[in-house]
Amino acid sequence: MAAAATPDFSVCTLVTDHAQWAAMQASFLAHGFGDAEFLLLDNSQANRWCAFTGLAEMIRRARGRYVICCHQDVRLIGDGAAALRDRLAALEALDPSWAVAGNAGASPEGRLLIRITDPHGADQAHGPFPGLVHSLDENFLVLRGGTGIVPSPDLAGFHLYGTDLCLAARQAGHSAWVIDFHLHHLSPGRVDAGFLQCQAAFEKAWGRRIGRASRIRTTCTTLTLRAGLRGHLLGAWRLARRRWRL
Repeated sequence: MAAAATPDFSVCTLVTDHAQWAAMQASFLAHGFGDAEFLLLDNSQANRWCAFTGLAEMIRRARGRYVICCHQDVRLIGDGAAALRDRLAALEALDPSWAVAGNAGASPEGRLLIRITDPHGADQAHGPFPGLVHSLDENFLVLRGGTGIVPSPDLAGFHLYGTDLCLAARQAGHSAWVIDFHLHHLSPGRVDAGFLQCQAAFEKAWGRRIGRASRIRTTCTTLTLRAGLRGHLLGAWRLARRRWRL
């Protein structure tokens, strides 16, 4: 039997609401992703998978040349598969070492780069595009197949895995970019106690790996990576203060 053709795209999603996921898939199919592979992990009854473990599992299963990790509440509204191929081809020509791309993130200097419609505003376009970034929002991520980049196995939760992928890419000699790919994300995102818990664990883990103090802006916070016991204690104290204010 002949092997199945390799799809251009694998679309990976953690699903808590199957109606939301079906609407998301329908928008992809209507915009040229008819040959895509769609993978999901079902969290509709309970959170059996967190974003780090679940997406790592789907990325390893994915057969596509490009692996899209996106939220169930994104909708394609204009740009489709042809536009995404064009944007990724242009990125490849600019930087063959790229590993991760998205539609929102922050540059090494802390400037926000965004191409999205969401509850914060319609048709947001803050470039330049493509723009090199050190963090990416999780609503829509594209990984170049074959890089081996997956979310960190020692982190958990549902936040900051976009930035985790960016840092993992940098450590492996790759890069991350925001591209001009416009879609609608239905959620504004939120910073709650669960987010703060993920942030504290992220700062501790990556501060230890990098071995030096570093600050990284994301679309919703600024991460301070601290090396050493003193830095970790300071981070824990600041986390406690922020939780008290929620």
